Amino acid sequence: MATSANISSAFYRTVWRWHFYAGLFVMPFIVALSLTGAVFLFKPQLDRWQERSFQNLPQVGAVTPSAQRDAALAAFPGSRFDHYRLPAEPGDAPVIHIGLSDGTMRDVYVSPQGRVLGSIDPETTISATVRRIHGELFAGKAGSWIVETAGSWAIVMVLTGVYLWWPRSTGLAGVVWPRLGRGRQAMWRDLHAVTGFWVSGLAMILLVTALPWAGVWGSGFKTAREQLGWTKGRPDWKIGADHADHDHAAMMRMMADTRAPGLDAIVTLAAGENLPAPVLVCPPGAADRNGTTMVWTVKSDAQNRPLNVTITYDPATGRELSRKGLADKHAIDRAVAYGIAWHEGQLFGWVNQLIGLLTALMLVGLAVSSFVLWRRRKPARVLGAPPLPAVPARIGGVVVIIVVLALFLPMLALSLGAIVLLEVAVLRRIPALALWLGLRAEAV
Repeated sequence: MATSANISSAFYRTVWRWHFYAGLFVMPFIVALSLTGAVFLFKPQLDRWQERSFQNLPQVGAVTPSAQRDAALAAFPGSRFDHYRLPAEPGDAPVIHIGLSDGTMRDVYVSPQGRVLGSIDPETTISATVRRIHGELFAGKAGSWIVETAGSWAIVMVLTGVYLWWPRSTGLAGVVWPRLGRGRQAMWRDLHAVTGFWVSGLAMILLVTALPWAGVWGSGFKTAREQLGWTKGRPDWKIGADHADHDHAAMMRMMADTRAPGLDAIVTLAAGENLPAPVLVCPPGAADRNGTTMVWTVKSDAQNRPLNVTITYDPATGRELSRKGLADKHAIDRAVAYGIAWHEGQLFGWVNQLIGLLTALMLVGLAVSSFVLWRRRKPARVLGAPPLPAVPARIGGVVVIIVVLALFLPMLALSLGAIVLLEVAVLRRIPALALWLGLRAEAV
């Protein structure tokens, strides 16, 4: 008869196996996402550094914003005007965002005196490139789905890791701080467990706040948001591989007249608002995610989304028509805005950035310690999964948790179903492969 100790041990070993297999799949992605995420935390500083050639410019002889816009359009024949970005600091070049005839975009830097200083495709900046790796691995929708699947299994890895870490004695050594004098194996085990303890909560926050961006989860959330009436304006986040702020093709079809009057007056109004940078002035007819607008729009596009404000003006009179900020959004959108701002390290300045950086470094440290532990205990000729328990574990509670997670995380459900089907139909039917993967015990 199986004793309670045996059953407890079997349950622990079963959870350990879940943790091992989840980590085996997730850890390479955790390293990639942590490193790229750590870089993207400093997007404001990176963007300022990349634009350093267009800063500290003389202001004497400055021309109007419309003249600056016209200079940018003249430098790219056939281009269309999308928006004007106000200088973030005195002496910065304004940026004229235009669409080219081939459907690509350009940020054109124009001196205060109206001379074109340079241009760049905004999707090739350092921060945009890092963002594309972080969100889609340079693989479009397929990459977005892979990242979402890895994030879903990372949640499983964190939850199982917390269970494995949970103190089963009164001592805190090896639980809250590592024991460094008990040999290398114990040291690496403690480094892994203790780092996991300190980072697990922060990691879960990052994983959950990333969900609105995820291709499958984000699309489902957007649909639910609309069906349940949780909408007050458009969502302030992008989904999946939708890394651009607008539909380029739609923008080229629906762009406003490049000589639309009023830019000078609206830029003056925008400058007087002292909104968080970057501040964009979009003309009537410019495309956004909801189609086209028929008013002048001034909006703060800061990464600290709770600070953003959007103001619209009548194209004929310049009269303010609307002003919307965080308080005007649905509670769900407000929560998402705070979550994304935290995720990107912008909610409360450099402290948020440092917490995000520390989180990323600890996650990389977890990956390193898990690899070392695996290699140190891995037997020859097998993958090294934790051995099967001698007594089958009673895992009804775990099954319930997994089902709940699968209902909440569609990519976890899909991948879990595929894994179970593959294991039953193929892997267990090949004895050598099943033995190597740890799906059956080695004969003694």
